[in-house]
Amino acid sequence: MEVLVNLTVNGLATGMLIFLLAAGLTLIFGLMDVLNFAHGGLFAWGAFSGIWVYTATGSFMIGIIAAIGTGLILGLAIERFIIQPVYGNHVQQILITLGVMLVLSEMIKVVFGPNQLSARTPAYLSGSWEFGDIIIIKYRVFIIVIGALVFGVIFYILRNTKIGLIVRAGVINKEMVQALGINIKRVFLLVFMVGAAMAALGGMLLGPYSGVIYAEMGLEFGILAFIVVVIGGMGSITGSVLAAILVGISGSFMAYYVPDLALAVNMLLMTIVLIFRPQGLFGVKG
Repeated sequence: MEVLVNLTVNGLATGMLIFLLAAGLTLIFGLMDVLNFAHGGLFAWGAFSGIWVYTATGSFMIGIIAAIGTGLILGLAIERFIIQPVYGNHVQQILITLGVMLVLSEMIKVVFGPNQLSARTPAYLSGSWEFGDIIIIKYRVFIIVIGALVFGVIFYILRNTKIGLIVRAGVINKEMVQALGINIKRVFLLVFMVGAAMAALGGMLLGPYSGVIYAEMGLEFGILAFIVVVIGGMGSITGSVLAAILVGISGSFMAYYVPDLALAVNMLLMTIVLIFRPQGLFGVKG
């Protein structure tokens, strides 16, 4: 019983980290029709900038703020100077954002050094709770709570605010939104920056979870994020969170029971979804 609980908690924590990366990715594609392969680089930069500030100041919260700030700044720069010139051209988007991904990874080595950085868990989130034979690690529960809060805030904004209405309308028909006098380019920029900030937050939270961070982590988690977006459905936040949980839990159980299939299970899930529901679990046809 304790193994099942621990694997489930581990899977939920991993799933929430992937969700923070995939949520911004699915919004960016759903609203802006942009295939942003540089998103994983923002994840890695959030991890390194946040952990570096956390290590220097000793404050985990200041590290989180630094990571989010880094995501916002990089998101602003990438959307303004990299993405805007290639709107509407998916081939150019793939090529240029892959290039940005590689540049961001290499710049991490220039700024922070080529070696891995260790990341310790803050004292107030260290340790675990024991319920009989069941041991639940505090930091993993913290990640799950943060992920759930982020999902709740995004869901509320999209469903109950004016900006959320504009974003949802833009996902359906951005030309009509622009015809109504709304500056859709400003909305694009806002969504891109928020997506970048969420990716950076996910990277920062991963540090203490895994114990180390490295420059290539952006590519690794970026692939998982794209798998989640495909499974959940382009433009669907609800689909992203459920798909991320599914990927996280399946990966956790496979890594324990059948380690050789741990990497393949995510591709298998995506393949099954694409065969029976090409638009994703919560996607819309077309």
